[in-house]
Amino acid sequence: MKAVKDIMTTPVITVTPETNIKDLATLLTKNQISGAPVVDKEGILLGIVTETDLLFTEKPLNIPTFFIILDTLVYLENPFKLEKELKELTARTVADIYTHDCLTATPDTPVGRVANLMVTEKKYLLPVIDQNEKVIGIISRTDMMSLIS
Repeated sequence: MKAVKDIMTTPVITVTPETNIKDLATLLTKNQISGAPVVDKEGILLGIVTETDLLFTEKPLNIPTFFIILDTLVYLENPFKLEKELKELTARTVADIYTHDCLTATPDTPVGRVANLMVTEKKYLLPVIDQNEKVIGIISRTDMMSLIS
């Protein structure tokens, strides 16, 4: 069975938390990629940012619905979601929008496990990290399709 190292994409296009949102959009478009690992100065994985994260910066604000009963506000939705949405709408850098906890693979991860993760967790990009959590590759749905063609 093939392992991630057999089909992963290298070198990896990465960004830092300080990357400007407009620069991120340009980078993704120019390179025709759907996301990038977010790394620190040493190349250690911090998370991942995707086109979907960028789309949140353009969506309309959803004010939580509430009603008042006995002088108490009762929210019909999570009021903390508003704070998150405000942060996304006013995002200036990758730090404001990226996902901190992301699924990863190692070079020796079987591709069947990656396929299962992509399907069950609805994730389309997995950074490939070494034992020091340094990003050494990335595996995408397109990489997985190379197994079929």
